[in-house]
Amino acid sequence: MEQYLGWSILFAHVFLLLGLDFFVFHRKNKPTNNRKAVGETIFFVANALAFSGVVYWLYQQGLMANSSQLTPSQSVVKYLSGYFIELSLSVDNLFVIAIIFAGYKIPAQYQHRLLFLGILGAIVFRAILISVGLVLVHQIHGITIVFGLFLLYTALKMLKKEELHEEEDNYNNRKGLNRYFNISNKIDGHKLRTTIDGKKVFTALFGALLAIEFTDLLFALDSIPAIFAITSDPFLVFSSNIFAIMGLRSLYFFLADMLEQFRYLKYSVFAILVFVSVKLMTAMWVELPEWFSLLFIVISLALGIWISILKVKDEKEQH
Repeated sequence: MEQYLGWSILFAHVFLLLGLDFFVFHRKNKPTNNRKAVGETIFFVANALAFSGVVYWLYQQGLMANSSQLTPSQSVVKYLSGYFIELSLSVDNLFVIAIIFAGYKIPAQYQHRLLFLGILGAIVFRAILISVGLVLVHQIHGITIVFGLFLLYTALKMLKKEELHEEEDNYNNRKGLNRYFNISNKIDGHKLRTTIDGKKVFTALFGALLAIEFTDLLFALDSIPAIFAITSDPFLVFSSNIFAIMGLRSLYFFLADMLEQFRYLKYSVFAILVFVSVKLMTAMWVELPEWFSLLFIVISLALGIWISILKVKDEKEQH
């Protein structure tokens, strides 16, 4: 029974955070301003980092299955590494969310609820994908090489992709959604389905929500194999994943007006993807220390942010 204590604590904490977010932070359904977005971002990041203390305690007390025989310190480093990997790979997701909201013309006051519903769907879908991935890792010898090659392909494809193509892809995806669902351009409050001219149709909110869930599923196909380069412990994989995507909502509102200023972050994401793909492909022969993986991820992100800020500053001075 003690083996399930960690999972109980995790889900209780996650549902508590979701409750605070929905019924306290955003009970009035008002657009999120920059000051509020900064506060919420700090709150969710602090929660994710603080949970590392819970991880340490659970593994120290032997309250987790721990088939890999991780020490408490190793479990914390793996959890934090997985968290930062998921957070860094979600940067592209922020750009796509912005394009989806613009494409469906979603007003600011409705965006938070859509992202909240998107998180609920993401929790379910990621649990399924993580479970499937763990079965493959434990049942098929050498599957990590396949995961590594897939991530390497993703990294190269991402580096070549232009923003224009992303917008075209989003437009084509929207046409595809409209083909299978009767989606209107109309917005009727927070309703996902409404009646127009006597006919039942899905609203633009439903179209945007569907697109968000679909794109998150696609991004999960990249990020989940990437975390397997760090650990195959189900608790560490799932907890780091969930805390990262929960913080993604507030991070979106914080960065919504500044996404273009962090354009060089894509090179940080590229470097991280290449690193974890190589680590996956060589995992059977080479074991890198956990502190090195975490350090590489943090330095890559810091460099991407720093270079982006410097470039934006130089461009402003030139004008």
